[in-house]
Amino acid sequence: MIGRTCLIILLTILSHSLFGQPFQDAVTNIIVVEKSTNVSWWVGIIEHGFQMPLADGYTANICEKNYENQIQPLLLSDQGDVIWSEDPFRIQFQQGSLLVESKGGRMLRSKAGTSLREAFLYASKTYFPSSGKTPDELLFSSPQYNTWIELMYDQNQADILKYAKGIIDHGFPAGVLMIDDNWQENYGKWDFNKGKFQDPKAMIATLHAKGFKVMLWVCPFISPDCDVYRDLASRNLLVKDNSGAPAIIRWWNGASGLLDFTNPKAVDWFRSRLDYLQSTYQVDGFKFDAGDSSFYNGVTASQSVLPNTHSELYGKIGLNYPLNEYRAMWKMGGQALGERLSDKAHSWTDLKKLVPDMILEGLMGYPFSCPDMIGGGEFTCFLPSSSAIDQELIVRSAQCQALMPMMQFSVAPWRVLDNTHLKAVLKAVKVREEHRSYILKLVRQSALTGEPVVRSMEYVFPHQGYEQVGDQFMLGDRILVAPVLESGTNKEVILPVGVWRGRDGKLYQGPAKLSLAVGCDELCYFEKQSNDAPYSTARDTSKPPQFGSGPAACCISHGYENGSRLY
Repeated sequence: MIGRTCLIILLTILSHSLFGQPFQDAVTNIIVVEKSTNVSWWVGIIEHGFQMPLADGYTANICEKNYENQIQPLLLSDQGDVIWSEDPFRIQFQQGSLLVESKGGRMLRSKAGTSLREAFLYASKTYFPSSGKTPDELLFSSPQYNTWIELMYDQNQADILKYAKGIIDHGFPAGVLMIDDNWQENYGKWDFNKGKFQDPKAMIATLHAKGFKVMLWVCPFISPDCDVYRDLASRNLLVKDNSGAPAIIRWWNGASGLLDFTNPKAVDWFRSRLDYLQSTYQVDGFKFDAGDSSFYNGVTASQSVLPNTHSELYGKIGLNYPLNEYRAMWKMGGQALGERLSDKAHSWTDLKKLVPDMILEGLMGYPFSCPDMIGGGEFTCFLPSSSAIDQELIVRSAQCQALMPMMQFSVAPWRVLDNTHLKAVLKAVKVREEHRSYILKLVRQSALTGEPVVRSMEYVFPHQGYEQVGDQFMLGDRILVAPVLESGTNKEVILPVGVWRGRDGKLYQGPAKLSLAVGCDELCYFEKQSNDAPYSTARDTSKPPQFGSGPAACCISHGYENGSRLY
């Protein structure tokens, strides 16, 4: 213990000598950043986005663990600091001091400027440069629909077609339709269950005719009681346990074998099954579930790699299929992969996590991201035994997602909402449609520059005291989005410096702090005004701009605080 304390003290002294001057690429296995009162840190554990920037007492360990979501071995500060690790690390933030210890590989510390944005741009260019490609643009241009909450483990042809018909009949636009788990014969037997899908090719043709693209849920697990398992085991395409036998992995759907993607033959086999589905049924893409590094702890593969690397290898398969979605990932920033937040509960607590989690997705190089399912994707919340569905929560969830990169429905709004709340959700979809071109522009720019689509206030307006703001976000540099994230109509909005136009056309002068009442059917957002603004929503520009103390962004203002003026 004494030796360990001395080591930390020594490292602290060394880090002080390093960090006192501008530098780049200081290589070490342990980094200690001594206490500082004016530095905020973000770490690449997406599930912990709502805990960013780091607060006292934070600890985490991404060695062999991904917290059920994407991971990036990266730390960024709002003072331009960058810490990158080639391997997983553990982290501790205590009394303002930061300790980062790599599992064995090298860590690199760089000073990239004086802001969070400069830190990100340096990290993106240096460690995960953009590929220049995006996932299929339908993921962004229209809402997505997932059959999970409505059908759960009873995926079948008749109800999937009924779900798609309900989407169109109730005024929602067609988009990507994801058919979730249990459409298949078995885990590893990737073909339609003939007892539940009488004519899957005709089903997909019908969905295509309605304007949908179709994704199928897949995973790297293989059911041990099927012929596919026996074949793959005989060919050494599954990870093994210490005895040399195929490892049986416990996961949320039971116990299964697990493909060894360090073996190119296992990759070829898996891809051959996906290609078969595309060529035979005209399936458009795949939802790649599982792949968590925790499933690879203690197994033996054909090549000796860290558990986290297995997640990376699984992610690389998706690059062959532009219509893709992942939940678990490691070191694949900058790539054309659709990333989804981990399952969120049907609760106001989890709704509040969406903005900071999505902000962190972008900061860690995963800009093509989905904020889980509207109303929550944790299916136990929608079982008959669970508490009643909160209609207001579903509306606010839809509004929160409306101006994010992706917007995904699962529970059918027309089934669980009354007419008033259903109209409010459709109104949120309409807001997205009005901003479709701008969202697509940001997505395409991100493929070239790496910059996030969803950005924090600190990222766009550095050093103005916004580092802790986690209940509003910037869509690019022009649109400030302030969704209501708790029951009721009250909303506090921070407007940075500049002139801002509300959705109703009224102009407001920042900096200002607004106290607003936001109707249940309204999304509060503002557009920053400038002579060279690259984007403007469609509106009547023949009339002169209005300045006043009326409602902002279709919200009723209750005045202003801290001496800020509303014009």
